[in-house]
Amino acid sequence: MAGFRILLFLLLACPTGLASAREWTEADFATRELQDYRFIPANPDGDSAQARTVIGSLQVWKAERGDTFLDIGRSFDLGLNTMKTANPGVDEWIPHTATGEITIPTAWILPCCTYEGVVVNLPEMRLYWYPKTAPGEARMVYTFPVGLGRQEWRTPLGKFEIIGKTRNPTWVIPQSILKERIRENGSSEPSIAGGRPDNPLGAYRLRLSLPSYAIHGTNIPWGVGMSVSHGCVRMYPEDIHEWFPLVPNHTSGEFVYQTIKAGLRDGRVLLEVHPDLYGLSPGPWREAMRVLQQQGLADRIDAALLLRAVKEKLGYPVDITKDLQTRPTEKPSPPETIAEEKFFVTENQ
Repeated sequence: MAGFRILLFLLLACPTGLASAREWTEADFATRELQDYRFIPANPDGDSAQARTVIGSLQVWKAERGDTFLDIGRSFDLGLNTMKTANPGVDEWIPHTATGEITIPTAWILPCCTYEGVVVNLPEMRLYWYPKTAPGEARMVYTFPVGLGRQEWRTPLGKFEIIGKTRNPTWVIPQSILKERIRENGSSEPSIAGGRPDNPLGAYRLRLSLPSYAIHGTNIPWGVGMSVSHGCVRMYPEDIHEWFPLVPNHTSGEFVYQTIKAGLRDGRVLLEVHPDLYGLSPGPWREAMRVLQQQGLADRIDAALLLRAVKEKLGYPVDITKDLQTRPTEKPSPPETIAEEKFFVTENQ
């Protein structure tokens, strides 16, 4: 009775409040046009004057009642992790209560320094694919959010090759996982047929040369951007649907662990700092300096801006160039007016 009275009060006090909430459905994410980004790596001789290893641009979003970081992030091809990191202090379930607009972190520094095949950077839970281009053609990259292994089932580091591609794969459950399923919910079936809604592989699987690991779809899209798998890499169903026919069999790849990435755009030095997902990279200041020195950028940065970037860990590129404080602060542009070639600096940096 008490619950009914509360609901009646809410309906009387705000008769349109519940009905006006935005409702997200799978149809909102069913199709996605793949976005390719152009980039220019530094020359092998160290000349970085023309290098551009920062792609995309920040955007903003005015959240409405009914929005969550899960839905907003997925609509922009982002995982929950990046939405939370980029918007500290904002409630992921009711972001419309935040003051002002929220940041959509659709800008990335490419992981250093191999721009070939598939690269999965574990700390940011993101995959980069560099299709082969002919000599003289512009280099391009595609990027997707992924879900990874939880702490007790960590996704491993190391190189791999895609050795098989399967549509509607059957999941033959490994003994270690089968024991866990029996213990947790009493499920003892040894496999789950392809096409079943409870098949965690989804509709597509890319088998890897690393035994027992794969890149695949998922029947639980909200696990993208989370550490929830048994070590495999999960992609949004709409992403792997588009990517699966494009990536060739025998494509090489690597799982890397870069909590800190440095990049260049228009001669500016930018830094991207991520939380240490598996606790493998302590000492973020030292790691930042190592990365900057490795790329020959250490003498071009402002130490105070570097310190702020390392402390805030916003998960998207921020400008740390030595003369940044003399430039006016700009806000990210709304999605409809976003300019790919311009990197924006937010007020809270």
